[in-house]
Amino acid sequence: MSEPIVDLQWSPELVDPVMVVALEGWIDAGVAATNAMSVLLTAADADTVAVFDADRLLDHRARRPIMQLVNGVITELIWPATELRAGTDGGGNDLLLLVGAEPDFEWRAFCDGVVALAEQFGCRMVVTLGAYPAPVPHTRSTNLAVTTSSVELSNQLHGYVRGTLDVPAGIQTALDVALNEAGIPTLGLWAQVPHYVSTMPYPAGSVALLEGLGELTGLEIPTGELPGEARAARIRLDELVGENSQHQSMVAQLEEMADQGLGGPDEPPTFGFDHLPSGDELAEELEEFLREHPDS
Repeated sequence: MSEPIVDLQWSPELVDPVMVVALEGWIDAGVAATNAMSVLLTAADADTVAVFDADRLLDHRARRPIMQLVNGVITELIWPATELRAGTDGGGNDLLLLVGAEPDFEWRAFCDGVVALAEQFGCRMVVTLGAYPAPVPHTRSTNLAVTTSSVELSNQLHGYVRGTLDVPAGIQTALDVALNEAGIPTLGLWAQVPHYVSTMPYPAGSVALLEGLGELTGLEIPTGELPGEARAARIRLDELVGENSQHQSMVAQLEEMADQGLGGPDEPPTFGFDHLPSGDELAEELEEFLREHPDS
């Protein structure tokens, strides 16, 4: 018999916790989900309750441990990990935070382990966080998309972007299916990040995820320093776009699409991926701009 894939280190008494999932390795444009989870971890003062077997789940050639070297001496070897942590929101409500690396192997066993933990701690809901590049302008509020394998839950959700497509799935999808089949309401919350800034931090996307998480769950979710960072990023982007008429034209086109509601909440997109305006040039110039203006 194989060893358990998860090691339960302690079992706190939790009351109707919500589990939030943000694992590294899949779609996270603008690192919106990663930065949102970082704020949650700090604010929740979360402690580790369970650790998954990294040697079984992870390819260490793809996710190598970090060696700390001081004057030629190896002082520490930090291994990648996937773990469940427990904390509370601003109102004292219980939270479970699943963080770390997306598994490379044994997805079904990993999902079984997460379902068992969710059942053991009596989770009332599970929300996975993510972000993807979209044809949207930085000058408009960040839209949130929703995915779920539960038709009943989907029918209760309104005001979110919904898509229809075939796309390779991340572990969040496998967790969604397994948890909903176990009777635990689970959905994915996704921030739409402007495609021309998707390779660099986009704090507005993180703010939208945290605010959406609060609305969905009724929890008191903090946003930390992210709103200020989002305002600063907006100023930098406005300055860059204002220096190039082609960039202004592209953003204006995206604004028109957004204002007309193309692909907006509860509406199918009316454009194809082959008609998206290119943001590669703007992204490259933005990176150069930020290098030249490190203090801006």
